[in-house]
Formats: sequence, structure tokens, C-alpha cells
Amino acid sequence: KQAVGGVPVLVQAEQGEFLIRLLTIITLTTGTVFLMWIGELITEKGVGNGISFLIFIGCLDSIPKNIADTARLDKPWYVWIILIAIIIFTFAAMVLMTQATRKIPVQYPKRVIGRRIYGGQSTFIPLRLNTAGVIPIIFAQTLMSVPSTIARFALPETRIGEWITVWLGFGHPLYQILLGLLIIFFAYFYTSIVFNPQDLANNMKRMGGFIPGIRPGARTAEYINTVLSRITLPGAIFLAIVALMPSWIMGSLGVQFYLGGTTYLIIVGVALDTIQQIESHLLMRSYEGLLKGTKIRGRR
Repeated sequence: KQAVGGVPVLVQAEQGEFLIRLLTIITLTTGTVFLMWIGELITEKGVGNGISFLIFIGCLDSIPKNIADTARLDKPWYVWIILIAIIIFTFAAMVLMTQATRKIPVQYPKRVIGRRIYGGQSTFIPLRLNTAGVIPIIFAQTLMSVPSTIARFALPETRIGEWITVWLGFGHPLYQILLGLLIIFFAYFYTSIVFNPQDLANNMKRMGGFIPGIRPGARTAEYINTVLSRITLPGAIFLAIVALMPSWIMGSLGVQFYLGGTTYLIIVGVALDTIQQIESHLLMRSYEGLLKGTKIRGRR
């Protein structure tokens, strides 16, 4: 046999199959570790999360091909108008849901320490409608792909395997219902992991802060948890709609929709976070320049 580039490789058929698998594993592992290293460098010396930025670049790279594949479809003009309107509306909804927050007012009492007065200010706790981001969709889709994968490899050409492949295949109503329920479940589950109302309430109590009309401590934690549970539901339903949107479009319009909602949710989320961090860096630099100018004038 001869490898790519003209280098002869003398192996038997069995050895060749084993070497191909071994080289594939080594290549994928090495590439993954290298990308993790690049991501850490971007996080340390760049702007934003490096791993998220690499995923963002990968999603952008797939857009031209997806648009070209969708444009090759032979459909009436009104189908394309409906499709473009759905895409524009979805993008606007993604930006709105990603930026939407519920602000809980917090007040800090005045404290006299020596001759100075501290506190006496009002602020707020921003709670996002979509605190979990795109993670619930990834978890749910990964979990839903497990039965079909096992059926293809462990139960080929059997009734049970065929039943699992058909009923839990992409586009089947049972698959869509289970996927939507799993997304809602993981949205609540992941939000409870990344956001702890009890710790927030304890920190507020330690600093003397309180929510108007709510007692500090356990009552504050219960109130924050109640508000967070209420606003997580519309965010979770929105994630389920985004994940199931390609299947609905294919079923209603008869279009093989290559533009996945999850991909564009990642693009919108990472882009907005990067823009916010760039604005924060520019604001900090402007403050640093103002402070330096004040120091120079003071010396003069």
C-alpha cells in the first residue's frame, strides 16, 4: 500500500485497519489537546472565553456551506420568503432572549465608620432569562442520540433496534417531545448548578444589603429562587423551540433545512459576550487614562 504523499506503507489488511484506527485516535486526541491549549491562550491574553471563541469560529465556518446547500433546493419563491422571515425573526428573538434580564432591587443601609459614611446606595441583581445558555440543548441532544447509536451497533437488524431507530430518530414526534422535555429539565438543572441563591443571600446579609419588603437570609434566598424559577421557564421553552425549529420547518415547508438553530444561538451568545467584554476593556482603559491625566496635573 502507499500512503498520502507517496510514502510506501507495507502492512497487511488487518494491521492496516488497526493502524488507521490508532492514527485516528492519536490525531483526534492531539488535535483536541492543541485546541484546548489555544483556547487557554485566547482566554489568558485575548478577550472572552477561548474555547467558546473557537466554537464560534467553527460555527461561522459552516455558515457558507449551509446557505449554499439550502439555496440549491428547488422550491417556490414564497417558500424562500417565509424561510428568510423565520430566520430574521429567530435571530431577533435570540438577541432579545440572550440579553433579557429580570432586575431585583437591592438596598444597602448607611454605615458610619469613623468620620466617613459608607453605603446608602441602591443597586440590583440581574437575573438572565437564559442563564444556562446553549448547554441544555447540547446535553439533551447528546442524551437522545445514545439509544439510536446503541441500537445501530448492538442491535442491528432486530425489531427492537429498528423500533428504537425509528421512534427515537430525528424528526419523529416522540423524539421531539422527549427532546423538548429534556431541554427544559437541563435548563433548570444547569441553572441550579451555576447560580446559588443561598450563597447570594448570605453575601448580601453579610454586607448589610436587603431586598425591599423581603427579610434578609432564608427569605431572601427563597424569593430569589422563586423569581429565578419563573423566568427560567420561558428561557427553557425558547431553547426547546430553537432546537426543534429545523425539524418543524422541514415538516411544514418540505425544505431540507441546513441552518441549525443551535449553531446560531452559539454565534449570537458568544458575539454578544465578546462585544460586552470589549466595551468593558475600553471603559477600563478610558478610566485608566483619566486617572493618569489627573496624576500628571496634580504633580504640576
